[in-house]
Amino acid sequence: MFFVRTASQPDLAKVSVLLAETWHASYDALYGAEKVSAVVARWYSVPALKARLDRKDGEFVVADNGVEITGMGYAAPLKGEAKTIFLHQLYVSPKYQRQGIGRDIFAELETCFPDASAMRLEVDPRNPAAIAFYIAHGFVKVGEARHSVDDFSDVPLHVYEKPLAV
Repeated sequence: MFFVRTASQPDLAKVSVLLAETWHASYDALYGAEKVSAVVARWYSVPALKARLDRKDGEFVVADNGVEITGMGYAAPLKGEAKTIFLHQLYVSPKYQRQGIGRDIFAELETCFPDASAMRLEVDPRNPAAIAFYIAHGFVKVGEARHSVDDFSDVPLHVYEKPLAV
């Protein structure tokens, strides 16, 4: 049994480990293990995650089975577009995927922003599992972008969006 709940400070070390595991499983073949390790160390360190946890307008949730953190999600309003929520992260441990955890995390995040009219995300077009998940949950491709952060500058991304009930 898994419960989706708001993340707390004591969860961050476990979330960091979960993100390293899922990023290596998802992206080593695309970017190389060394690059993935470097990015995980910067983006998903406990201090980096704490900054997200502390963001007052964001929502940081985890899936917890009482023993381990099996998934996580983070969303926040898009800068300059308060009615659009940006789904920054939604990851489930590889050994727990396809058990409904991602669906439950997503369902929780969808309800956390009652005034929002849309949720948006960016995904690497070479990640078919993620794309299939988002399409199955009502997202449609609305554009393309290029990643412009750190070691991933100029990586092409697809932009997906889903209307939210207001």
